[in-house]
Amino acid sequence: MKTTIFTYVAVSLLAAASPHALSAVSSEQAERLGKDLTPIGAERAGNAEGTIPEWTGGLVTNAGQVDAKGFLENPFADDKPLFIITAANLEQYRDKLTPGQIAMFNRYPATFTMPIYPSRRSAALPDDIYNRIKISALETTAENNGYAVGNFQNSRYYAFPIPQDGLQVLWNHITRYRGGNMRRIITQATPSTNGTFIPVRFEETVAAPQDLPDLPEGKGDNIISYFKQQVTAPARLAGNVLLVYETLDQLKEPRSAWLYNAGQRRVRRAPQVDYDGPGTAADGLRTTDNFDMFGGAPDRYDWKLVGKRELYIPYNSYQLDSPSLKYEDIIHAGHLNQENVRYELHRVWEVVATVKPEARHIYAQRQMYFDEDTWQLAHVDHYDGRGQLWRVAEGHMQQYYHVKTPAYTLEVIYDLNAGRYLALGMKNEERNSFEFGIPARFSDFTPAALRNEGVR
Repeated sequence: MKTTIFTYVAVSLLAAASPHALSAVSSEQAERLGKDLTPIGAERAGNAEGTIPEWTGGLVTNAGQVDAKGFLENPFADDKPLFIITAANLEQYRDKLTPGQIAMFNRYPATFTMPIYPSRRSAALPDDIYNRIKISALETTAENNGYAVGNFQNSRYYAFPIPQDGLQVLWNHITRYRGGNMRRIITQATPSTNGTFIPVRFEETVAAPQDLPDLPEGKGDNIISYFKQQVTAPARLAGNVLLVYETLDQLKEPRSAWLYNAGQRRVRRAPQVDYDGPGTAADGLRTTDNFDMFGGAPDRYDWKLVGKRELYIPYNSYQLDSPSLKYEDIIHAGHLNQENVRYELHRVWEVVATVKPEARHIYAQRQMYFDEDTWQLAHVDHYDGRGQLWRVAEGHMQQYYHVKTPAYTLEVIYDLNAGRYLALGMKNEERNSFEFGIPARFSDFTPAALRNEGVR
């Protein structure tokens, strides 16, 4: 594994910290947020070569127009690739590629490419969220050996903006701001090796406990979010509805899940909706905790913070989200149509998760790369029990600048052995499919409400 350099947290601080620090950072450290660090905890300065610019606030809310279908204008439409990495020249760029990216070039040497664009540090959040992040830095603590967080009720976002270990980096991804209560209509594809696919359509709603006015007092203290997913196509799956309560401390209170089966017209508990249980309609190509690049309890792994490095990652994927594209323009045999993707050079946190000797998971190791400006996972390499690279995941993101929220445009996980992949999140053929800050009520997220949702 490549040794990396810490460019943000002093090595002395990390060496002095316990494996899972039990206290928040000092007030002196927290004061760095909004100064030499961005309000979210990234390095404000660019790199020495000038290939990563200084963060100057990200995209403003009027960075572009929102069209009649709800799609955002590409604020970087005039950008041209600086260069394109191919199987023929990848050695020139190896130091800024992951093992998984290199494996994709080796697996698909004739078709897989990475167009590299100018780096645009577009990430921005509302001022209220920045204020909450400062509270997190001062108050949030690691509990249960780092597998849970405490003193989080006053902030609720980005638990550890100045992280001291790998688990704290992960918690920032898990507890990141998602634009308030959110509803989206998206499509998933699991193409065969020749590129043919049957689209699966989902309607999903995510709500934060602090944004539910009818939530009983104290009921949401250990909840990160409430998640509801209904399958609306194809017909054989339509009407099935999944409900998940995502908890902060899953050792004390495991994730709760219920499934409404439209064929049986019954609501059942769904204990398999965690860890390496099968993903919904995924044809065996992702696990439950592959959703959102990684979601769920982290307790089956040991987490090692390797450091920070510069990496080419998917970024500002407005072209990939364009309503001018059809799903068949995006889904090609073997991998996405790389003509529609965009990669940029950014700093990432590298974290390696290794399954504990006493635990089990189909992924024995995950090599994870988190974007410093958003804390979103940008790339994950998954290894099997033999230590062989198995699956490669990419999180294509964009800044939803009209609501100051970074989010995924598309999540992709490539199976190197099967020559197939799963793409989740397409909405190019939808209308007004992403809504942020919607009104929601806790009564909509109860098992009793599922039957009303599951109508064919």
